[in-house]
Amino acid sequence: MKIEHAAIYFNDLEGAREFFIKYFGAKSNALYHNPRTNFKSYFLSFDDGARLEIMNQPEMDDAQKTLNRTGFIHLAFSVGSKEKVDALTLQLQNDGYEVISGPRTTGDGYYESCVVAFEDNQIEITV
Repeated sequence: MKIEHAAIYFNDLEGAREFFIKYFGAKSNALYHNPRTNFKSYFLSFDDGARLEIMNQPEMDDAQKTLNRTGFIHLAFSVGSKEKVDALTLQLQNDGYEVISGPRTTGDGYYESCVVAFEDNQIEITV
């Protein structure tokens, strides 16, 4: 069994799409739009076959995202090397995203950084 995909609602659907394409090499399908409900979504595919559905619809509840809440907390992307973790973290930081930890080796042996990224969603970047 495998997780088929994860899904996240965004206020700025096009901005989210561009974020994942620019920083993580996502490939996007065409926009799906249900005109009756005004639901819109894209499926983003990554090199290893993982998929992320990004979605939008009117009147979403835009609750504050705290780092120590229950439920979904972050997406983790493996970029292949410590050097790539460092470079992508620096690029995101230079582009105005907040780095909240790392790059560092964690107590459980991961080399990673954590960034508060697009629309305050936390992204973990690891080897």
